[in-house]
Amino acid sequence: MPEISVNENIIPLIEELCVKPEVYNVKKLNIGGATVIDAGIKARGGYITGLIITEICMGGLGETNLTTIELEEQKICGITVYTDQPIISTLASQMAGWKIKVGEFEALGSGPARALALKPKKLYQKLNYKDTAEHAVIVLETNKIPNEEVLTYIADKCGIETESLYAILTPTTSLTCMVQVSGRIIETGIHKLLNLDFDIESIKYGWGFAPIPPPHPNFEEAMGRANDAILYGGSVNYIVEAEDKEIEKIIEEVPSSSSPAYGKPFLEIFKEAEGDFYKIDPNLFAPAEIQITNMKTGKTFKAGKIEPKILLRSFGFTE
Repeated sequence: MPEISVNENIIPLIEELCVKPEVYNVKKLNIGGATVIDAGIKARGGYITGLIITEICMGGLGETNLTTIELEEQKICGITVYTDQPIISTLASQMAGWKIKVGEFEALGSGPARALALKPKKLYQKLNYKDTAEHAVIVLETNKIPNEEVLTYIADKCGIETESLYAILTPTTSLTCMVQVSGRIIETGIHKLLNLDFDIESIKYGWGFAPIPPPHPNFEEAMGRANDAILYGGSVNYIVEAEDKEIEKIIEEVPSSSSPAYGKPFLEIFKEAEGDFYKIDPNLFAPAEIQITNMKTGKTFKAGKIEPKILLRSFGFTE
């Protein structure tokens, strides 16, 4: 892995949010010495804020922009993401791989701080990557503002002073969260490839796009829409350096359609599983479609497809 500090690399992005909170509809708080950026709880956040937070999650190693996606005759705002460092930017930084529970506070943590705390440890051992920065940035998907105890816990796990911690808050019901979750399209595909034992080190470049769902005030409805954006609307493209037979072996297993649970809005699947994520087939959690181009041969392989009807139903455009 290249010697890149994902925490150091995003300082300009953090400074942009902190210096211009009124531009990005965020609120900067100081809690126990840590800098907390509310991007959707009491603050409004928004599309542009979501783009910046997506890039922060990726350790500053990805670029994003907004686009328009057509679902049948309905136009939807979408996000496009690119990276030339696909493994570090996604698995080593962006992935929501840190389950934080301190007292009554619970949140999923993503972003560069994970590379200091090594959450989850086995993944970082496999990647052979660890950051050594003196400050940490974590993005928390939560509707609660963390107290000093929570922030001290995160800082301790990262091996830094609490004053050197930046925590960004994006509740699931916020537009900011919808943007940054759809912005995980490259990461979702790489994680599925990892689970299929594909050599992820062969992945040299990645780009993808996904619709950004309209926000919903109900947590479960919002969570369902966020998942559907990837499962039924996400398209990811990788350029790899591998053998064609290795790609052919797994390509049909990558998309969400490889799961028997596929075919209905995620909220329905979630309710059928009695609200237990662990009862849902893990193969479902993948992009709707994938395209892999092999640098060695110039061949491109594709599997899966986007499902406009399911998306429009999930997003509230049809019954």
